[in-house]
Formats: sequence, structure tokens, C-alpha cells
Amino acid sequence: MDKEKKVKRTQVNNPLHGVKLVDILELLVEDYGWKLLATKININCFKKDPSIKSSLKFLRRTEWARKQVEDLYLDLIKKKSEFEHFRK
Repeated sequence: MDKEKKVKRTQVNNPLHGVKLVDILELLVEDYGWKLLATKININCFKKDPSIKSSLKFLRRTEWARKQVEDLYLDLIKKKSEFEHFRK
């Protein structure tokens, strides 16, 4: 029980907590498309015959690439949030 509380407290400031990798990838593809995504993150699974399935397989076992995808996602979310704030 104490362990569960500790995990919850440590995740409070983690913007990726509860966000699935598939959701991150789908949002990036929706906003950027595969071609632009491949220029932002230079990995073959975004360049040659890209698909969500093959990208997820690669990203789940390649920590440095997953980190780049997560960082790009966080940047995109921040920009969208700033844009929405500006529109109000």
C-alpha cells in the first residue's frame, strides 16, 4: 500500500504518466505525417514503409528513439497549449 502511494506521488509531475506510446505516436503522425516526422526524428521505421505497428515495435525496444518521440510529443503538447491560451 505504501508503495502504491509512493508511485502516485512520484508521477504527479510526469506529463507522460498514463499516456500510451501508441497514442503519442498516433498524435504525432496526425499532426506531422510520416514524412515530416522522419525529418524530425531520423529513424528508418518513420522513413521506409512506415506504420504504427512497426514503429511501436522499434520504439518499445529502443530507449533513445522512444525518448526522442516522447520529447517531440511534449513539445507539440506545449505548443498546442500555448496556442489555445493565446486564442482565448
